[in-house]
Amino acid sequence: MRELKPPAAALPYMILSDTDILARLRDGDLVVDPLDDIDTQVQPASVDLRLGSQFLEFRRTNIPCIHPTDAREVDEYVEETHVPEGDDFILHPGDFVLGTTKETVAIPDDIVAHVEGRSSLGRLAIVVHATAGLCDPGYQGQITLELSNLGNAPVALSPGMRISQLTFTELKTPADRPYGAERGSKYQNQSGPQASRIGDDPEFAADPPADGGDGPLDGAGDSER
Repeated sequence: MRELKPPAAALPYMILSDTDILARLRDGDLVVDPLDDIDTQVQPASVDLRLGSQFLEFRRTNIPCIHPTDAREVDEYVEETHVPEGDDFILHPGDFVLGTTKETVAIPDDIVAHVEGRSSLGRLAIVVHATAGLCDPGYQGQITLELSNLGNAPVALSPGMRISQLTFTELKTPADRPYGAERGSKYQNQSGPQASRIGDDPEFAADPPADGGDGPLDGAGDSER
């Protein structure tokens, strides 16, 4: 039976291979820094990212609920933990914490990056993101990881270990309005794990547009929009 293949024009995007990734890194428009071990971290079609030493833990609380639009409530709900070099962060069954990558990334306007877990950790029931798996074109900063233990045993996570991987898809055309200051993107240039800033979204603005419209568009954001 004849195999039908789509014409080249029907393929609007391309996932970067290791050759493509290294070329973009050399050109300097794609940044992953520090990239201390290229041979280990650059995979056939991805870059492994390492775990940072800062975590945001969610306090056990008796309050009836968290209002995501109330920055004070969100801030009071989390506390930061720093793990000294050589120590581990123990992620217990059912726990959810925010971590961060050691690396800072800069995504060019013609690429979208996807945050993925590593298979070896997935087999220990560790997931690295709940919904925030996207780094938009133009994003710069460290990446906040949404770490969960879906298993039945505690798992030790060591800062500096390879925790996630980033894949890169080339867009058909560069983004016209990439993530960044022009869009008022709220997580641009973030350092360390960042709690939710959903209260900054335009639909929650104190003074909505008089015409009932949506107001200015917020940045689509990276994976933590």
